Amino acid sequence: MQRRHFLYGAGAAVVALSGGAAADESLPSSARAPAQPISFAPPPPLVPIRARADRIVAINVCSRPFRAQGPRIEAERIGRKTVVHNYGHGGSGWSLSWGSAALAVRLAQVTRETRIAVIGCGAIGLTTALVAQRAGLHVRIYAKERPPETRSFNATGVWSPDSRICTVEHATPEFERRWEDMARLSFRTYQTLLGLADSPIEWRDGYMLSDTPFDQPAGHGDEREPPYPDLERRLLADIRGPMQALEPGQHPFQVPHARRYSQMIFNITAYARLLLDDFLRLGGEIETRAFESPRQFADLREKTLVNCTGYGARALLGDETIVPVRGQTARLIPQPQVNYGVLYRNHNLYVVPRRDGILVQAQADGDFGNADTTVDRAASEAAVARLAGLFATK
Repeated sequence: MQRRHFLYGAGAAVVALSGGAAADESLPSSARAPAQPISFAPPPPLVPIRARADRIVAINVCSRPFRAQGPRIEAERIGRKTVVHNYGHGGSGWSLSWGSAALAVRLAQVTRETRIAVIGCGAIGLTTALVAQRAGLHVRIYAKERPPETRSFNATGVWSPDSRICTVEHATPEFERRWEDMARLSFRTYQTLLGLADSPIEWRDGYMLSDTPFDQPAGHGDEREPPYPDLERRLLADIRGPMQALEPGQHPFQVPHARRYSQMIFNITAYARLLLDDFLRLGGEIETRAFESPRQFADLREKTLVNCTGYGARALLGDETIVPVRGQTARLIPQPQVNYGVLYRNHNLYVVPRRDGILVQAQADGDFGNADTTVDRAASEAAVARLAGLFATK
């Protein structure tokens, strides 16, 4: 059976589109479990999303760095340098960043160097640098780009810790233990960032919609994609948000089946700025520099480096275990009153109510293994049209 994560940024706690039967992997991990037989307050009236193509203000494409084996977090000697690798997180980079950084920094500390370099300034690079600073290390970041130019800045921005994180055959007990440690540490860290100015992290409700009952199989995704393990549902059941089955009169959408879920989202514009400001405030330095070969590491003054180059590691290190997974999102003009997300299964439609714009994700067959970052405006306009149809009156 093929599983396909309609990322929440890549995927899960409310985004993983794939084929499934009773467990329906086309649903976000939190939504795959049966709706809870609990009493919830009635859903509040929803302000309709003004879904029109002329409200699209940005379309972005990025390549997610998927590795069948999972993230590469290990140390090696390259010349006279110790290089700790921390890349290849698929669609789970933002979600696992703090836990992944903790593992990488522990490896860097083995060298007993008090000054280290971090290569890369995206989601993984910034969090790794901050974790190292909090451990008492002096950190200099070397990067060609910094937010908002980094690839991870264009992510969907949702809690999706098992989105394209590895293939089923590589989900060994040891891998699962390490993944769970990373996910739980990251989750705890994100809870400490709630309620801050500009809302870098927040919880939002969302609506899972379907034309067919949720206990019926969803449509199959791209057959070229490998099967992914459903880790969040099995290993993080205690921290997933609740799910509520809704009756037709309890929501405004033109579909027969709906559920309400809760998800954690990252307002990446504010969150990336927070990370960057914190890093600089703690004495961090950033040097603009491009690397075309690991031989250039020898030029750096630091003896211990942490390589957080994400998809860039494929070219930099010649690491062909990294598979690009194309992702395209469009942003609609923000509507402050729209504080809910939408996932329409079998229709490749996923909406995230971020503060910097209503994010509409477009996904298509052929994204897996596709490194093309050319914007396909027609695909985003079609996704926006599908969204508009959910509010149309019959």
